[in-house]
Amino acid sequence: MFGYAPRVRRSTRTKGLFSGARSVAGTLLLAAGLSLAPTLGIARTPGEIPVGAPLRDLPMRGLNGPDRPLSAYRGKPLVLNVWASWCGPCRAEMGSLVRLAQRLGPQASVIGISTDDHPERAQAFLKQTGITLPMYLDRPPWPLENMLGADRLPLTLLIDANGLVRARHVGAREWDSPAALNDINRTFNLKGQ
Repeated sequence: MFGYAPRVRRSTRTKGLFSGARSVAGTLLLAAGLSLAPTLGIARTPGEIPVGAPLRDLPMRGLNGPDRPLSAYRGKPLVLNVWASWCGPCRAEMGSLVRLAQRLGPQASVIGISTDDHPERAQAFLKQTGITLPMYLDRPPWPLENMLGADRLPLTLLIDANGLVRARHVGAREWDSPAALNDINRTFNLKGQ
């Protein structure tokens, strides 16, 4: 595990006195390695979809290809990674996501959603590394980031063929490792890779 980076774009997510206090408390707890959301029983981002619930269909702006709706990936399992070019752990795990996509082949899709404030930085990272996974860009008011619960990066969701969130993983991981492949195969009932 490579760790994670807290997402610092708080101003677009929090409103009111309670939210501001929650942000300060959340920042302190994150620094201690804890999360405020489970303690208070609240979503970490506005509109966050919990594990077991279906994702809403939202449009995705193509970063290295055409725009597509999220529903375009229904019909087979989806590994969805939320990242940013400024996030060291995100950059560290990107190669393993490419290898995962190669291992899974046609059984599942692997895509990424960048939450970069500056799209040109995300595009430069993809060009520099030669990454060709389908990548999309979230833009203000950050509907994908909020729906997916991306208050820490990287965030990877395992979504079944019907669009239900089956698992949420915070922090970098070697996605083509035997342990990760076992988790993916078990979650999606895939043939061993």
